[in-house]
Amino acid sequence: MARSLVIKVTAGADAPERCNQAFTVAAAALASGVPVSLWLTGEASWFALPGRAKEFTLPHAAQLGDLLDAVLAGGRVTLCTQCAARRDMTADDLIDGVRIAGAPTFVEEVLAEGVQALVY
Repeated sequence: MARSLVIKVTAGADAPERCNQAFTVAAAALASGVPVSLWLTGEASWFALPGRAKEFTLPHAAQLGDLLDAVLAGGRVTLCTQCAARRDMTADDLIDGVRIAGAPTFVEEVLAEGVQALVY
């Protein structure tokens, strides 16, 4: 059984290096053939909205919008239910392919056999 990776990113523009690292690891894992589920929580929640990832810049780092596009193309991206509600986001506001789910779904994913979970 192949291992999979669940990445929860809590940082956004408030901690740009940590944020970009989470997206970079997710995209690199996918490129290596690893199944990836990326969870957007806290300040990273804003990247579920169209155009927000493209606005994010960090010197000497891959463009966040490109990394998010890669994860959307080959993995799964989830926005935290509570985080979405606190920011008045609904499914209609989100980038195509981003789902909204809560703690029970996250727990189910990270406790599945063969899963490695990382939190940034």
